[in-house]
Amino acid sequence: MKMRFIIPLLCVSALFAFISCADKDTEDLNEPSPTIEKSIASCEGCHTNYTTLKKVYSPDPVESEGAGCGGETPHFEPYDRVYLGGDGYQTFKNNIHGKMPCVACHNGVDGTSDKSKAHSGNFIKKPSSRSDAKCASCHPDVYNRTKNSIHEQGWGQKSMVVLRSGLSNIPSGFDQLSSVMKEGYDKNCGKCHASCGDCHVNRPKAGGGGLANGHAFTKTPDMRNVCVTCHVSRGGHAYFGQAAGTVPDVHLTKKQFTCLNCHTQNEIHGDGNIYDQRYKMGMLPKCQNCHTGIEKSNNYHQAHLNSFSCNTCHSQDYNNCGSCHIGGEGARIPSYQGFKIGMNPIPETKTFKYAVLRQSLTAPDSWKNYGVATLPKFDAKPTYKYSTPHNIIRWTSRTTVGTGKACYDACHVIKNTDGTYRNKQLYLFKSDLQSWELSATQSITVDGKLPSKWDVK
Repeated sequence: MKMRFIIPLLCVSALFAFISCADKDTEDLNEPSPTIEKSIASCEGCHTNYTTLKKVYSPDPVESEGAGCGGETPHFEPYDRVYLGGDGYQTFKNNIHGKMPCVACHNGVDGTSDKSKAHSGNFIKKPSSRSDAKCASCHPDVYNRTKNSIHEQGWGQKSMVVLRSGLSNIPSGFDQLSSVMKEGYDKNCGKCHASCGDCHVNRPKAGGGGLANGHAFTKTPDMRNVCVTCHVSRGGHAYFGQAAGTVPDVHLTKKQFTCLNCHTQNEIHGDGNIYDQRYKMGMLPKCQNCHTGIEKSNNYHQAHLNSFSCNTCHSQDYNNCGSCHIGGEGARIPSYQGFKIGMNPIPETKTFKYAVLRQSLTAPDSWKNYGVATLPKFDAKPTYKYSTPHNIIRWTSRTTVGTGKACYDACHVIKNTDGTYRNKQLYLFKSDLQSWELSATQSITVDGKLPSKWDVK
């Protein structure tokens, strides 16, 4: 959804002269604003007047494409997305940001009831989309770290598009894509990658956009309403155990962890560097940060701790889908719960031999609606990706064995007396791939790479 109004931030301009960047960390000035009805001939007066907003709003344009992998977004009326009201608005007015004139962040023209004039010239709907000009002066450290973060820029995702397009490196490679492809990326792939306001002021675009709480600035984003809105099926839904046949992650049931218990704000904001793949980011959480001294705690760890990613044993079935048409009919391999163990596709970053894999969205013709009938270097990367499912439990279908059975009974491929195989479905074989995936992906299948004593044909 596109917002036709974005809230200007108004305050008495005389106050602005007394606010300095030294106050930037002040959470609450404890100065409740007087409840005075303001003239609609002002930014704040218009956006606190619900009746006026309903009279002057512009309907959303009809969107024929761009739903992205999260599907259609929830709908909020344009006037609801920009209304300043409720407790959140009062919280905003008590915050340092609420003491600044609207035009200090949004530009435009204050002191008029003419909507066109108010939003004229260099008006900025989302100031954090211009964080260099609007955020950096008061938040230089966060800006310098975040401007190149994966969370804001989506470099890993962009890198996949770049490499499969026959280009190299980011950001230069992404800049070389056609304007049509970049537009397609923004509409379909980029809607979950966020600037400051998407996490701290607004609902994420994937959640319908607009103000989340009367323009209140929230220092710690809400897990369900912010994080999970973007990190849906392969993050939040897995963590909460919403898929059929799954249960919530043990870190939720035992510890009530939120995202930020593992993913620190420093990791999310980034370190200022560009990473073409998210697992290269040094501040990512690691299981061993908390789970220490487990090398010989049981037979499983003693045998496999250094050769299998932790998720290989401790993840539940995981959400997959694939073969997507960007801006078209969506995923032609519909969403399904599955589990595959394959060869680690990123050994230069993760040292394990085997890892959990998930099917990625892309196909050779994914971008045909944006001028590329077939990606020229589609085979540059596999169609299955290294994965870290957020659905961890101690006892899974692979770590639980029957009484009297060997510890490997539920995970090794075992040849039955009739020549069939048990547990073979857990592993990624060439036979699991479609013809157009073979060249790109067969290097990470387990064909010919499993222990010879398993006698897998």
